[in-house]
Amino acid sequence: MMDHPRVSIIVPCKSIDGYTLECVEHCKELDYENYEIIVLPDESEERIKNVRIIPTGTVSPGKKRNVGIANSKADFCAFIDSDAYPRKDWLKNAIGYFHNQDIAAVGGPGITPDNASDMEKASGYILSSFLVAGRLSSRYSISHVIDSDDIHSCNFIVKKSIIQEVGGWNEEYWPGEDTLMCLSIKKTNKKMIEAPDVVVYHHRRPLFGPHLKQVSNFGLHRGFFAKKFPQTSLRLVYFFPSTLLLIFLLSVLSCLYAQLRFFSYLLAIYVFLAFLAAVMSRDIRVIPQIWLGIILTHVAYGTFFLIGLTKREL
Repeated sequence: MMDHPRVSIIVPCKSIDGYTLECVEHCKELDYENYEIIVLPDESEERIKNVRIIPTGTVSPGKKRNVGIANSKADFCAFIDSDAYPRKDWLKNAIGYFHNQDIAAVGGPGITPDNASDMEKASGYILSSFLVAGRLSSRYSISHVIDSDDIHSCNFIVKKSIIQEVGGWNEEYWPGEDTLMCLSIKKTNKKMIEAPDVVVYHHRRPLFGPHLKQVSNFGLHRGFFAKKFPQTSLRLVYFFPSTLLLIFLLSVLSCLYAQLRFFSYLLAIYVFLAFLAAVMSRDIRVIPQIWLGIILTHVAYGTFFLIGLTKREL
């Protein structure tokens, strides 16, 4: 079927939990007629109608996705995280963009579900805010089709032939394996795009502990990647949180050295901008948590980014 090529929806997970079942049920309701669902838990004897369940053992998400590809019976692979679920028109809209033969991969936003808890929503507001998202804001909200070089793995539809050409997913690093996949695809001179109508709903790590743990891991890997894979990770925007750490330190020292007082003014401006970003969420119930969360997110990311820069290997 040229208009409806076969697609393998590949869902890596640790176990088949409530989130995974939610993902599978929404995949079954897609407005698309030619696809299969492959779920890849560590271990499971569960059976789900019209779903292929392939236990992989305890391996990285990249390895799980490669197992899914090896078992795929389709021309396209659609990767989605087990704690996400697709909008009904997800595949139909995504496949439409591949009529342009130059396009190798398509992504789109991962939106916080309406039924998420307040602390999940607060985490989503933080990640999508103008102070935190930066150049990756398209992962959370997008108004038009854009060229991309860093599609996130929770919403990633790609030609299987392209994945095979670049050697599959990196099995060593997580997170960051999606950055490396996109770097490999970029070297083929094919296009990658993110589109506003290719939507999944993605559950967040709630504030504060789980959110900050995830952000710290992001920072660690991005700092390491800035050194090892500079083509897409050595960018000034990724140094912003670490620069804030320096401003925090110099602001403290300004209590002792008047000539450093300028940095206390910069810190005050930043704190005000963080408050403004929190207010822009328009969710009065969690504005204080978002305000504090933005600041702690930058501290956690900036600290672990610097640690990542010092690592010889992860």
